[in-house]
Amino acid sequence: MEKIDSIGLNEIVVQASRNNSKLKTIPNSVSIISSKQIEALGINSLTDVTSTVANLFMPDYGSKLTSPIYIRGVGSRTNSPSVGLYVDHVPYFEKAAFNFDFFDINRIEVLRGPQGTQYGRNTMGGIVNILTKSPLNYQGTDLNIQAGTYGSYLLNVGHYAQPNDQFAWSLALNYRHNDGFFTNNFLNKQVDKLDSYGLRNRLIWNVTDRFSIENILSFEHSIQGGYPYALYYSAKDSVGKINYNQESGYDRNLLSDALLLKYRGKTFDITSTTSYQYLSDKQYIDQDFSKDSLYFATQKQKQHMLSEEFVIQSKNDKKYNWLFGAYGFIQQFNSEVGVSYYKRKYVSDKNYDHFIGGAAIFHQSTLKDFPVKNMNITAGIRMDGEIDKMDYSYDSIRTTATFHKVDTTYKTLNSMVLLPKLSVNYKIGNTNVYGLVAKGYKTGGFNNTFEKPEDINFDSEYSWNYEIGAKSDLFNGKLFVEASLFLIEWKNQQVTKQLVTGGNMIKNAGRSESKGLELSANTASFYGFELMSVYGFTEARYTEYFLNATTDYSGNFIPYVPRHTVSAQMRKTFNVIQPDLIDKLVFSVMYKGTGSIYWNDSNSAKQDYYNTFDARISFIKKNVQFDIWGTNLTSTKYHAYLISSSSVNQYVQTGKPMQIGVKLALKF
Repeated sequence: MEKIDSIGLNEIVVQASRNNSKLKTIPNSVSIISSKQIEALGINSLTDVTSTVANLFMPDYGSKLTSPIYIRGVGSRTNSPSVGLYVDHVPYFEKAAFNFDFFDINRIEVLRGPQGTQYGRNTMGGIVNILTKSPLNYQGTDLNIQAGTYGSYLLNVGHYAQPNDQFAWSLALNYRHNDGFFTNNFLNKQVDKLDSYGLRNRLIWNVTDRFSIENILSFEHSIQGGYPYALYYSAKDSVGKINYNQESGYDRNLLSDALLLKYRGKTFDITSTTSYQYLSDKQYIDQDFSKDSLYFATQKQKQHMLSEEFVIQSKNDKKYNWLFGAYGFIQQFNSEVGVSYYKRKYVSDKNYDHFIGGAAIFHQSTLKDFPVKNMNITAGIRMDGEIDKMDYSYDSIRTTATFHKVDTTYKTLNSMVLLPKLSVNYKIGNTNVYGLVAKGYKTGGFNNTFEKPEDINFDSEYSWNYEIGAKSDLFNGKLFVEASLFLIEWKNQQVTKQLVTGGNMIKNAGRSESKGLELSANTASFYGFELMSVYGFTEARYTEYFLNATTDYSGNFIPYVPRHTVSAQMRKTFNVIQPDLIDKLVFSVMYKGTGSIYWNDSNSAKQDYYNTFDARISFIKKNVQFDIWGTNLTSTKYHAYLISSSSVNQYVQTGKPMQIGVKLALKF
């Protein structure tokens, strides 16, 4: 394990905080999942983090393309995400890239609420910061082999080395396969088969004692079947069989690279991060999900993203601490959407050339012991601007003839906004209490699919975020607890509307509100026991949303936001007195609860609260560990997703069934 795992939770330095703050002193609701917890919980992707972190929800449905993430009810099913994701300093701009395979992961940090005064890419709902193993902190070779039911296999190997004080490097490889959990009755084959290959290479050169250069390259290639949707009979609350006649799936190549330049001065640090991401994918889907040939859609996308982030900040041992940052990015993506309308015997072919560019400057200052001892005040501001351009062409193809319908360059969208943030933290004994207020913002944009000309673009959304909370050590540091209350007030919230002919578009609701709380408690090891529990409650509603003259959604719950997220984990370690075969035996059990979740703006369909149980038994002998694990051991049946493909039919994807397996981990 990395050195960080041996530190008490409240003493962990949160790297996502930018200023090397300890978890306990950050005036913000923060969650951290360590490498030990990632291993014990069997976390293989961000979807596995759902409910493990309070008020975080990332549903596992459809494919890697359709994996939005929500924090405190803030999220987006379509277009750019509302929650920021950083992986080894690389910002991920598209939700199509969020669901990737975890390997070589050291820890996960989640900061809730807007973080625009610390980060380059504006983040309205919060930041998920994922950090991989560094060869500066860990050396050796890791080999992990896993097998489970439903033809699930996992193999990854990583080597981490530091030949001398100036140079360190690592290389990790990953392969993942499963035969699929769901069967298409019509085709008599599994719907969601997956093959995924991953690579991560890290090079670190300490040029001097103060200056270092680091490069982190990662790549993933995945071929995935998808969309195990079955007809839902709402009157009977029953689900039919998956029964459609055209194979569907999602293929993706994802490449990310970051170049980090770090200078550590006596009184300040400078960091420059240049990152590039390339995404190429293809989605093909039977949009009517039936035995008939009605609609079939193919979407191809290629995206190039280049960003530069420059941050200079003071050391963290002064009465006054400051941070200044500048950021710029360009995002170029081309997409082609083809829909076959079999009964009408024509194909629509739509092409989009899309360019987004942005720049920001941001600042944050912290005064310690001001205006009284043990009180810290932090204030920040961000100026953010973006431009959005799109060219659009539309052809209709009938038999052998092509009819050119539209060739348009839309008017460029421009936005400029100031985003302030203010927080206060006060220490009382072993307890830190805090309060904050911050403005959130997400820029508007273009819809790739729309019904009327006025729906071509949508407006920016704004929010004010209020939070109070407390963090405390109890029983001489044996128990760490955290509690927070929050209120989010939206204007022009961007909401996703399902179209009758398939696809989605974004519209703006008038006003919305989300309020709730987070509670967490973690213990240090006592008598071999470790306990971790979290609870999140979110009540997110439209306060003013008139869809049209006859439809009013005001007062309804915002869809895809669970009201409750609950988890409780217990680990018990037994040290063997006469370790002939094993040194340690570790039992781990995990309870997770999620819901209720509404699936549409009308609140006519929902998933009630449901719970799952996971367990793991680990046999450890020096550098060898053998695990027996199981997920959803109670075979809980629930709906992971509901979709309306027309004005009449509804389709659901059920949750994954019980799965059991084994894992062998070797460290050399």
